[in-house]
Order: sequence, then structure tokens, then C-alpha cells
Amino acid sequence: MTDKLETITGNRGLQLEQPLIFEQDAPGRLGVDLGEPQTSETHLGGVERKDAIGLPNLSEPQTVRHYTRISQKNYGIDSGFYPLGSCTMKHNPRLNEKMARLPGFASLHPMQPTSTTQGALELIDACAHWLKVTCNMPAVAMSPAAGAQGELCGMMAIKAAIEDRGEGEQRTRVLVPESAHGTNPATAAACGYSVDSIPANDRGRVDLDAFLSKLDDDVAGIMLTNPNTCGLFESDIIKIADAVHDAGAFFYCDGANLNAIMGRIRPGDLGIDCMHINLHKTFSTPHGGGGPGAGPVVLSEPLAPFAPLPFVVHGDDGFDLVEHKDGEGEKSFGRIKGFHGQMGMFIRALSFMMSHGSDGLRQASSDAVLNANYLLAELKDTLSPSFDGPCMHECLFDDSFLKDTGVTTLDFAKAMIDEGFHPMTMYFPLVVHGALLMEPTESESLETLDQYIHALKGLTAMAKSGNADHFLEAPRLTPRRRLDETAAARAPVLRWKKEE
Repeated sequence: MTDKLETITGNRGLQLEQPLIFEQDAPGRLGVDLGEPQTSETHLGGVERKDAIGLPNLSEPQTVRHYTRISQKNYGIDSGFYPLGSCTMKHNPRLNEKMARLPGFASLHPMQPTSTTQGALELIDACAHWLKVTCNMPAVAMSPAAGAQGELCGMMAIKAAIEDRGEGEQRTRVLVPESAHGTNPATAAACGYSVDSIPANDRGRVDLDAFLSKLDDDVAGIMLTNPNTCGLFESDIIKIADAVHDAGAFFYCDGANLNAIMGRIRPGDLGIDCMHINLHKTFSTPHGGGGPGAGPVVLSEPLAPFAPLPFVVHGDDGFDLVEHKDGEGEKSFGRIKGFHGQMGMFIRALSFMMSHGSDGLRQASSDAVLNANYLLAELKDTLSPSFDGPCMHECLFDDSFLKDTGVTTLDFAKAMIDEGFHPMTMYFPLVVHGALLMEPTESESLETLDQYIHALKGLTAMAKSGNADHFLEAPRLTPRRRLDETAAARAPVLRWKKEE
């Protein structure tokens, strides 16, 4: 329903009630006149359009106003605090955007000859170099388009290495801790492995004894997230790595949370064989809405020969691409993406690394951890922390602080919207009941964090005072009131149809 707040128009000040763009259609109002094409020849093979295309007829002012009003209803990192846990929605320096829009980069075409793209290849090579230095790994695959595809790339490299040594039929299991990212088991299954879950201990970390009991010579590898999705550093990670290698398996690490350890810990020093890096999280460009993203995968020496095609090499006449399974690419498992990767993200990431330097990257991760622990320290007596002790880049609470209030995690999050905050990640990770996972990142100020803390404390006091109706009716101040999300998910209306 629409909350009109008793105004005649339904508008609320500058928040204007906005119909769908198709509902504004008026024949003859189109602001562009296009003449009939001066040709009778068709290349459509008999599938020419017979009816109107269905696009709305609007004037230019209508169109501009429509999309301006729609943009004012968006919530993004440029408009407010975005505390989604495990997502690292940090500020994106505008310098990086300026670099990505330089004509020599922005106008590139993936089919250009390598002789005309030497600058781009050099940039990819430089970005790859600093990723290898940051992680202390000898190789990196740059082509994966995002984190999930990076996971797939890492596991495909592991599978190719295992098959190369003749153990493909023997090693059929992958161990995945409960505290890993949710895509990890799906990735292992997509590669044909059976998934064996490893429970967490009461400290929110991998249960080492349970892990060791499941490790055998039929295990291909472990997929572990570090820091894990509880916001905690896996303190037994070197013991885990040693045990995995002693069993002849490989260690895949989910690097989505690299923002917590960047510049402070080198994953290669921990015994990791491959790890994807979300450039769009750790090194710029807050993600969402389907992109852009990039998920390079750093590889250990045993896995480097199996990296996907194409990859950049230093040739006799400058930079070149290895694009075929011969020569240097002989053992590659093949392509994982049509072209090389997300060029715009390489530019942004390299700009981020070069402008920060090694000391700046270290400071960024340190500040991210500091901010998360500040939230934890200020909220631990109001909310209910899931585990004892300090956290890494994100802090995790469960819903026990809402017990007997009649308010759920979802209700609490809806009320946060009325307070002007994007809700934290809810109900994830699954190992914690009614989870509230918060990640402030390094780019938020003390004032913003204090305002956020003040709001959460106030909402908690309201819930415990018996005012559950305030939460059950929230959000009340948004363009649309509370929706039936279950019904919307089960029976979504994805297409507007004009009423006859």
C-alpha cells in the first residue's frame, strides 16, 4: 500500500509519488523523430517485428524527471552507511573512476590485436604483480569475472592438478566448514565433488578434531573462508594447511574477506594453494546490482601450470596473451571466460593499490578491524554477541537480545530503514540463530559509527519496552510500506501489463 500521510497528491515534500515509466506513455509525445529507413532490404530472415515495440512515448523533461526521482529513492554507499556483513561495501575513491574512464582504456575492444593493446596488457600485468606480492603467491589467474567464478576457477585448477597426477577417480570429496561462504559447497558440487561439512567449535572456528577425523586420501581439498563468515580469524589455519598437504590434498581459501588482513598477513605464508580475491570488495568499486566485479585467483606453484586461458606473458615484441592449450598453456584447464576479464576493475584496483601503497593498504585493513571492534565494544552490552573475544572486520550478533519482545531480526532491520540506515546482513551465517552481521569497513567515520550505535541502542530499548507494534509496522517512512516478502518471492510479478 502507499502511505500518503494525508497529502492530496501522495507526495511527501520532495519525495514525489512516481508512476511506472510505462504508465506515463502518451502517443505522439516522443521527443525524437526518426525517419523511415531508406532501404527495402532486410537481414532479419522473416522474423521482422509486426507490432509496436512497446516502449513508452515520453518527452525529454518527463524522462529526465522520472529517472532523477527514481535515483533519489536509491540507497547506496554515496548516500549513507552500508553495514552489510561479508560484503565490504566501502567508499570508492573517485580517482579510480577517473582512471577507468581514460579514453585509452574506456574505448578498448576485446577483439583488438595485442599490438594495439600493449598499455592495457601492461596494466593487467602490473595489477597481477601487486596481487602476487600482496599475497606472496607465485601466480595469479586474472580472467574470472567475480568471486563465485573465482571459486570455480580455483577448484577447477585443483581438479586439473589432481587429474594430472592420476588421482581423479580416487579423490572425490571436498571438506567445507560450516563457517565458509555459502557458495563454497555449491562450487565444489559443480566440479563433481561430494561435499563434507565440518562443524564449528564453540569459538566460532573450525573444529580441528572434527576436521582431522574427516581428512583421508579421498579428499581433494578444503574450502575455507578466512577470516570466516563469523568475522573471526581461523587460528588453526596453519595446522589445517599442513594436515591437508600431508594428506595429498589442496587448500582453497575464500578471499572475499581479504579486506580484513590485506597488508598484514600474506595468504601464501599460511600454506594456501589458491584463493580468489574480490577486487570489487577489497580494492575499490562497491559491488551490487550485478556488477561490475572481478575475482582473480592467486595460485601456488603446484597449481600455477593449470591456470585458465588467456594469461599475459612477456613476449619478444612486448606483452602477449597465451590463448591456446599448447606451449606455456599446455596444462591449462581452458577458458573460464570469453575474454580476459573485467578490465575496468583492473584499472580501479591498480589505482587503489598505487595510491595507497603498502602502508596504506595495511592501514585500511587495520582501520576496518578497528571499526568493527568499536561496534562490538559499544554494542556488546545492548545486543548479544555470538562469540567471546574480539572480531576481525565484521562483528556478529544473534537475536537472543530480542527474546520475549515479539520482535524478530527482520522486524528490527525494517525499523532501521526508518532511522535512515541500510540494515546489516540478516540470518547469515546460518550457524547463528537470527544473525545480525555488521561490517563497517575502514572508510566510515567515528561520527557515523556513533550515530549508528545510538540508533541500535534506541531501537533495542524500544523493543524491550513492549512497543512491538513499532517494529511490526516498519518501515513506515519509505515510498512503499512493508511488503509481503514471502508472497513476492513465491509469486513475483516481473512484467507490467497495460490494463485493457
